[in-house]
Amino acid sequence: MAELNGQPVELAQLQNLALTNYGHFTSMRVDDGRVRGLSLHMERLQRDCRTLFGADLDLQRVRGLARRAAPATGSTTVRVTIFDPSLDLGHPAAAKEPHVLVTSRPAGTLPLPPLRVQSATYVRDVPSVKSVGLFASLHHRRQAQLAGFDDALFVDQDKVISEGGTWNIGFFDGSRVIWPEADCLVGVTMALLKGAHDHDTTLVPLAHLPGMQAAFATNAAIGVRAIGAIDGIKLPETHGIIDTLRKEYMEVAGDLL
Repeated sequence: MAELNGQPVELAQLQNLALTNYGHFTSMRVDDGRVRGLSLHMERLQRDCRTLFGADLDLQRVRGLARRAAPATGSTTVRVTIFDPSLDLGHPAAAKEPHVLVTSRPAGTLPLPPLRVQSATYVRDVPSVKSVGLFASLHHRRQAQLAGFDDALFVDQDKVISEGGTWNIGFFDGSRVIWPEADCLVGVTMALLKGAHDHDTTLVPLAHLPGMQAAFATNAAIGVRAIGAIDGIKLPETHGIIDTLRKEYMEVAGDLL
């Protein structure tokens, strides 16, 4: 399903998005018409729209458009993308009329198998914005997969961990859940878990990995997913803290879309 402003989208309307790659989005897992952290998804869309376009969104309208893509029963991943079809490559400052593109796809069955990730030196442009510009994330993911891993884990020039290409990462040191202190996109699932479970936020260099008892990835599509290896360091594919975090996340009440 794909609609632009509530109407079936035409190929020509997507041409500008494909060629300029300027816009932002949020992806929501909708279970039986409900979304965990719905208000956080809406706040993200509003915040990023002001940053990229200097404009406000009608969030009730956005919810209504997104609702059209979500069946009343079952699980679906709904993506809301905000972009301006009239954006001119030479004059991006004139882009001030964001449109709402809603797409949907089947949601995966949870939990997913553990990830094996390879570190890559990269800090995303404007990390606080969930941008449609995914070139670097996909490039590093491809390089990691060619090397035999599942995905890439971003670190800065000092080898301090920040995030995955499309997910956040957390750790367990034996006593506390730890979220990396870094420039990254704070995901909705990460924010919900921070509210549900005691944690610390601190720098996590790659050199500290041998002291971690578990690691996990989070986003709205995957929930809480174990990380079984980072570079050459193996981590438990099952751990009590991961089971606990999954349970706490699933117990977060969803809001009607």
